[in-house]
Amino acid sequence: MLITPSLHHLSPASGALSARTGRYEKRLSDLAGLYADDTAFSTVLAGGDPVVYAVEEVRPSSRAGDIAFGTTWMQPGRIGAEYFMTRGHIHAIADRPETYRGETGHGLMVMEDSDGRVELLEITPGATVYVPGFWIHRSVNIGAGPLVMTWAYPADSGQDYGIIARSNGMAVRIMADADGWRAVPNPAYRPRSPAEIAAIHATGE
Repeated sequence: MLITPSLHHLSPASGALSARTGRYEKRLSDLAGLYADDTAFSTVLAGGDPVVYAVEEVRPSSRAGDIAFGTTWMQPGRIGAEYFMTRGHIHAIADRPETYRGETGHGLMVMEDSDGRVELLEITPGATVYVPGFWIHRSVNIGAGPLVMTWAYPADSGQDYGIIARSNGMAVRIMADADGWRAVPNPAYRPRSPAEIAAIHATGE
């Protein structure tokens, strides 16, 4: 089936994408269990249930060989000392890569391979982060204003959001300190078993 070409315009301030095919929001209540400080989470949530981030996308198809692309907008904020973040995922077909380009704000891409090795790369306007296949990844807003990123990945990738929960979070948490931010070990983190690692790599093609 031949797909019709399309044109899309981005608002760098809001992340709005013209002629999008999908959009979803994640409110604070949707992110229960992600943050280390449950008491601080409950306190912030008691004051309201803000939208922490929103995603707009263009997905012409889900066929292998096509691409999906879109935007992520994330507001600034913290739960205790921990910065606002996305849920994070690995691709369901785990060898599929992804790119993220900073449009507005200051963010951090937190990446972790199946063995628990961590890579941290800062996202600023004009900077592009390449996330290779087989890497779990999550975005964190470490700035004082909204973070807007554009992203693209193979359309058949899919997402596995449960991989982070199954290890009780990612190996590090991103916390505010006097120098801006720091990565601290997650004491609840559970390393993956050899069988779990093999299962992740078996999803690649």
